Amino acid sequence: MKTLLFKNGIAAATVVVAITGAFASSMQSSSKSLAPRVGYTLNAKDDCNIQVACDDNPTPFVCRLNGTSGPQAYGKNAQGQCVEILYRPMQ
Repeated sequence: MKTLLFKNGIAAATVVVAITGAFASSMQSSSKSLAPRVGYTLNAKDDCNIQVACDDNPTPFVCRLNGTSGPQAYGKNAQGQCVEILYRPMQ
């Protein structure tokens, strides 16, 4: 009888750990997916000041001014230089 309770307890504990792990993992990815960033493209004077809505979550497509055909948009680093690769937000 004790062995049967022990086996059932181990099975239930395994299910609880698996569900908790899946929930924690999904919460981390969903909080990161809500991270829009402002990207910037260069103007004619090579100033980084044309704002574009971008995202910092890696996707197959880089962020561009007019969706797919415009100049690439970059994120600013701590020095204000446009060097960070940003990605097109997924709708």
